[in-house]
Order: sequence, then structure tokens, then C-alpha cells
Amino acid sequence: MTDRLETLQNYSAVRTEIVALLNAARTASVRSVNALMTATYWEIGRRIVEFEQQGQERAEYGEALIKQLADDLTRQFGRGFGAVNLSQMRRFYLAWPPRQIFQTPSEKSLALPELAAKFPLPWSAYVRLLSVKTPDARAFYETEALRSGWSIRQLDRQISSQFYERIALSKNKAAMLEGARRAEPGDAITAEETVKDPFVLEFLGLRDEYSESDLEAALIHNLTDFLLELGDDFAFLGRQKRLRLDDTWFRIDLLFFHRRLRCLVVIDLKVGKFSYADAGQMHLYLNYAREHWMKAGENPPVGLILCAEKGAAEAHYALDNLPNKVLAAEYQTVLPDEKLIADELERSRSHLEERRLRLNQEH
Repeated sequence: MTDRLETLQNYSAVRTEIVALLNAARTASVRSVNALMTATYWEIGRRIVEFEQQGQERAEYGEALIKQLADDLTRQFGRGFGAVNLSQMRRFYLAWPPRQIFQTPSEKSLALPELAAKFPLPWSAYVRLLSVKTPDARAFYETEALRSGWSIRQLDRQISSQFYERIALSKNKAAMLEGARRAEPGDAITAEETVKDPFVLEFLGLRDEYSESDLEAALIHNLTDFLLELGDDFAFLGRQKRLRLDDTWFRIDLLFFHRRLRCLVVIDLKVGKFSYADAGQMHLYLNYAREHWMKAGENPPVGLILCAEKGAAEAHYALDNLPNKVLAAEYQTVLPDEKLIADELERSRSHLEERRLRLNQEH
């Protein structure tokens, strides 16, 4: 018995070591890809700027170049090379010019792997730093992120809280800097999150798979079936559809097209209770969908917010973004009743929880 216990303890230690090794290897792999990606985007920015400098010095010229490149690169490489991203690469090169990157003139001809070593932060950090308007503040945040080992969440928090401006006014700068080094709950980036960084997946041309909870996944699946069973009005377009607003990534749970209303239906599921923040986020989604996904001849998209709090499911349409009350009234008449959807959501949740309890009892 003692030998068996010792074996189990040894196994636990070995397993812990292997898990740590795999997590470290995955994180290091993504860090390596991230550095190459950042160096590549800097080089793309350099080529855009140098090409512009050879031509006409007019804003229209640069915009035409970006648009043509965006069309061609997106056709060949897929997502990640739209006009917004290419403009960002151009800004990245201008904000980190060669004189800031290279110590000697000979380094300007570095191969991509050697150039990657010049960018120690992940691409997402440089994207966030680009939002800092003044060069001095940007340099401060970059230096502190490197020195203190800030995650992207820490960097984002410090920039959002105007840490640079606050520390400039502080009489005890050392204490503030020391406090900024301490991470808060939720600051750490897991190995899984690192591997699934949308920027990295986009760069590598990989599909973006999102890790949902079992409950969310099951509710979304059941809701999809329910809407399709209501008739042929709802046409399924996709789930967990990714979009980018400024420097933040979001995922829409479900996207349908309503054939009779001729509009997109954006559906967002919340496991908790409804809040006004949910409505604000939905309006961001609808503005994006109207600008980027809506096709000629279609009506404006409509949102459906689902809140699956236990015992108090809710469904709310976002109709106040429509151009007039007549269209809103038509939408309200044709779309399924909110209570009908909320009741189905509650039934699905109850059924799933009952099944989970039954399986637990069986095991």
C-alpha cells in the first residue's frame, strides 16, 4: 500500500511537470510567432510608406494604395489584411521608425527572424500602444510594460487609467511604479488564451475556435434549432462570428438572416441577467453589421439579446436603431414574440440542468 501511494505521488509530480512543460512550450511558441508577426507587420508598414514617398504626396494617393493592397491581400490571404489593419501597420512603422529600432546602419538589412528580436512585446501590445497619442507617453508605457512584465490586460488598464499623466503629478513616483507592477486578479493570460490570440490565428490563417461553457454551447445549439423550426423565415448564417471594434475583439453568438424582413438578426446570449451594458454592446454590434455585413437592398440589422438567468430568462429586441417607427413596427409584427423566445430559453436551461443532475447521479 505504501509503495502504491508513493507511486501515485510520483505520478502526480510527473504529471504536474509535464503540464507545466506543455504550457510553457505553447506560450513560447506563440511568443515566437508573435515576434515574427510583429516584425512582418513593421516591414509591411515600411514598404507602404516607402512606396508612398516615391509617388504623389497626397492623402488620396495613400488611401488608394491601402485600398488596392487590402483587396488583393484579402483575396489571397483572407482576413487580417483589410484597409484598417494595413493602415495600422503603416502607423506602426511611423511610430517605431528605423532610427528607434536599429543601433547601427548595418542592422537595417536584418533577416526577418533577427528583426523579430527587436520587438519584445506581442503585437496586441503594440496595437494598444498605438492608441496613445503622445510619443513620450507611448515610450513610457512601452518601457514599463517591458520592465514590469505587464500582460496586455495590465497595459490596457494602465493606459485606460491614464497612469502616465497620474504619475507625472505624483510626489511619490517610486511607490506608484511599484504598485503598478503588482498584477490584479484576471490580469494573467493563460496558455490557452495565448494560443488562441485572435491576432495570431488571423496571421497564421487558422480558424478561430472559441472555448464556450457547456451551458452556453448547449443553449445556443437549442436556440438555433428552435428558430429554424419556427418556419422558413430564419436562415442560419453562423455562430461565434468574430468582429473587431477599435482594438478589441468580440464574438457574436448567432447570426441569422430574416428572409421576410430582409435583414440580419444579430443574437447575443448572456448567461446572467439583463443589464443596460448589454444593450450598449448590442448597438456596437449592429453599427458594425450595418457598415460591414449589410448588403445593398437589405433593411437595417436587428439585435436580439438573450439573458438566461436561472428562473428569469429574458429576451429583448434592439429596435431603436431603426430609421423610423414604421419599420420598427413592421419588425415587431413579424419577429417571434420576446416571451416565446424567453420561455424556450428557460425550458432549454431547465432541461439541460435536469440532464446534468441525472448524469451526475448515474455516475
